[in-house]
Amino acid sequence: MKIAIIGAGVIGSATAWELLRQGKRVILLEGREGPGLLTSYANGGQLSYDYVAPLADPGVFQDLPKWLLNPGSPLRFRPQFSPRQWCWLMAFLRASNAATAKASTAALLQLSYLSRDTLHQWMSQDPIDFHYKANGKLIAYRSPHLLEKARKQVEYQARHGSQQRILNREQSIEIEPALANLGPALAGCVHTPTEEVGDCYLFTRGLYERVQAHPLATARCNARVVRLNTRQGRVVSAQLATGEAIEADQFVLANGLQGYDLLKQQGESIQLYGLKGYSLSIPLAAATDPNGAEPATSDLSVPAAPSISVTDYERRTVYARLGNILRIAAMVDIGDATNAIRPERIRHLKNEVRNAFPALDVDSAQEWAGERPATPEGRPVISRSRKLDNLWLNLGHGALGFTLACGSAVLLHALMSGGDTPVDATPFRVR
Repeated sequence: MKIAIIGAGVIGSATAWELLRQGKRVILLEGREGPGLLTSYANGGQLSYDYVAPLADPGVFQDLPKWLLNPGSPLRFRPQFSPRQWCWLMAFLRASNAATAKASTAALLQLSYLSRDTLHQWMSQDPIDFHYKANGKLIAYRSPHLLEKARKQVEYQARHGSQQRILNREQSIEIEPALANLGPALAGCVHTPTEEVGDCYLFTRGLYERVQAHPLATARCNARVVRLNTRQGRVVSAQLATGEAIEADQFVLANGLQGYDLLKQQGESIQLYGLKGYSLSIPLAAATDPNGAEPATSDLSVPAAPSISVTDYERRTVYARLGNILRIAAMVDIGDATNAIRPERIRHLKNEVRNAFPALDVDSAQEWAGERPATPEGRPVISRSRKLDNLWLNLGHGALGFTLACGSAVLLHALMSGGDTPVDATPFRVR
């Protein structure tokens, strides 16, 4: 059996690798000049297995006015004359209730733990150098009220296997001294010692190279699929922009927002929308001394940059050390369907970083923006197409694509094989 996978970001590359591991023949098609150059390129770098709560939350309704009115809000809504946007937004608001949020969290936790275990297995068998580190994560809260609210989420997730604890300010700084930069603004943290970080682009490229070298695989870049050719309820080939038709027995859409367009051509619609985010990559090596000491603020006891993964909860900003850079990612812009870097948004992000960690050389940062393909409920679609028997979907992972990629690949293979699934697949069916 030959399986054509469309899209070689982290989702498509992980899917291709898992199918090859299971003895399938694979052709991996990427429309750009290399793998992982869109959403997978410069994301936040966090493998956040225990922190998967969806964006759709009951708190959305009280936050909505400031999203609309505050240009510096971490979440911005830009209204468009687009039925697709408004249908997605209405579905998002319907999903913003306690029952749906809890169900989504439970399902995502199970998929994330499967992904964690799969990643560990893959790396033990065939390591990839992607600045991987299992050094834990701190979610920093400035508001005592929100920290107390987080305690309830920690207690709920503990019932599903999560290992987290609440720390006060002093305990937080003991684990990550750089948080002293926040001064009295820091109320405390949620600490998850099992969380990990890595460079998603390097991981994606490493998987792609393994696929490319495999005897059962063909991997092609500059192979943009513009149409699925169908006959009698099945896909017979993927039509490339060059006119070439790629034939296979099964097809997998793993190309994010472009997958939406290919499905739409076939009269199948899924709730998938781009949530734009921004990142900064700040080099740290130049700031260290010849002995490798950590750069520090004017208070020599306080490091300039965190050494473990940190999320500034109220600012919705994540910090992850990836080798000799600090990756900082933030913001959700709804209704900005481009990868263009808006000066006012990147300026706001840089100001947030300066306020939190003033000794960082923000002006040296490499800037990036990209769209995260998301469903309203925050759960990806890992399922067979409703209309085409041999078409499978692995789409809509939002900000959790890196975290969920390996588990999603394993779940999809189980569904394609018709056997038992390692986790309940029902929450991830096409909706």
